[in-house]
Amino acid sequence: MAKITPFKAVRPKRSVANLLASRPFYTYKKHLLEAKLEGNPFTFLHVINPEFNKEDKTLPNSIERFQKVRNKYKDFHKLGYFVRDQKDYIYLYRQTTSFGTFVGIICGAAVEDVKNGIIKPHEKTLSKREETFKLYLDTCKFHAEPVLLTYKENNTIQSVKQSYLCKRPEYEFTTTDKKSHELWVINDSEDITTLTTEFSKLKDIYVADGHHRIASSKLYSNSTSKNDPLAHFFLSFFINEDELKIFAYHRFIKTIGKNTEAQLLEKINKHFKVVKHPKKFIPSKKHSIGLYLNKNWFELSVKNSSINEDHPTSSLDTQILSELILDPILGIKDLKTDDRVDFFNGSRDIKELINMVDKSKNGAAFILYPHIFSEVKKVADTKNSMPPKSTWIEPKIRSGLTIYEL
Repeated sequence: MAKITPFKAVRPKRSVANLLASRPFYTYKKHLLEAKLEGNPFTFLHVINPEFNKEDKTLPNSIERFQKVRNKYKDFHKLGYFVRDQKDYIYLYRQTTSFGTFVGIICGAAVEDVKNGIIKPHEKTLSKREETFKLYLDTCKFHAEPVLLTYKENNTIQSVKQSYLCKRPEYEFTTTDKKSHELWVINDSEDITTLTTEFSKLKDIYVADGHHRIASSKLYSNSTSKNDPLAHFFLSFFINEDELKIFAYHRFIKTIGKNTEAQLLEKINKHFKVVKHPKKFIPSKKHSIGLYLNKNWFELSVKNSSINEDHPTSSLDTQILSELILDPILGIKDLKTDDRVDFFNGSRDIKELINMVDKSKNGAAFILYPHIFSEVKKVADTKNSMPPKSTWIEPKIRSGLTIYEL
């Protein structure tokens, strides 16, 4: 039985909400991040990057750095950029983009539900990153970016959401990435009770994004007294699984090594039917992979004899690519550690990826067809893990919009 909790959110003052809430800092290229920090004194990026234009630098991911994050967060409070709700509420958020509209509930999700298997991950996490985020929580004492969780909608939850969508939102603004953001405060006690009751009926909740944040929250919960209820929940955004938008995660290979184009294609031909295309080729179905190499485009169609359709991970195109090409032919055995491979999310313009290959000495790009959510669920239900960077899932929620203090 899933458990959610309302909480007293720390939110931007209405007049600066559009300036304060930011994309996660890791989605910015360095020069764009610096431009944002230079030109916007209100952006939450200043909290996450407290040493901007400062001389006394600390080591990344150190307790000293996180203490500066905490101090900068306190400075934003003193400057009046934040307000804190005086009662526990649930929040409704809508994001409208060129590729879809996303509506969901922001609240606390229970660490206990991760432990008992109600909240189901589909990726493995790295212990080092778990410990880093745990240190962040120990020091900073807040969640600023919600984990993206998904579930099968029911009519009662939908009805509560619709009753607020017809009202004026607390926030309504558009950002430079051409996304519009709206937030409503669900402050009616009966509506809050209805939502918590309906969520308690859910038996299957899936992690769409935020595996390391969940793992670190679990570590934090384990190290904290049971008498501290806030410590045993983490900031989450619950969205109907039918509304998710899943993009592919393409692979950029910086070098194909000593292989010539002909040699590489000959080796690939063992498990794939290779067809050269006169122009750009983007896969339109599962088990079809695009290859861009030496300004040439190829379609790679995996042979039926080379795949196991019944296995939850072996049937995934990302796994097929690794098992049949990246590992045996190019010697790329670990996607997490091999610096010859980079990842390119499918929401970006494919021209950027083509330019990356063209600028490399003998690089290549493998273009993948997006996974569907039923594949993600199958992996999670069988307690398997997808290869790293298998999916880019939208929406991405702004950091600093509803902060959960520990």
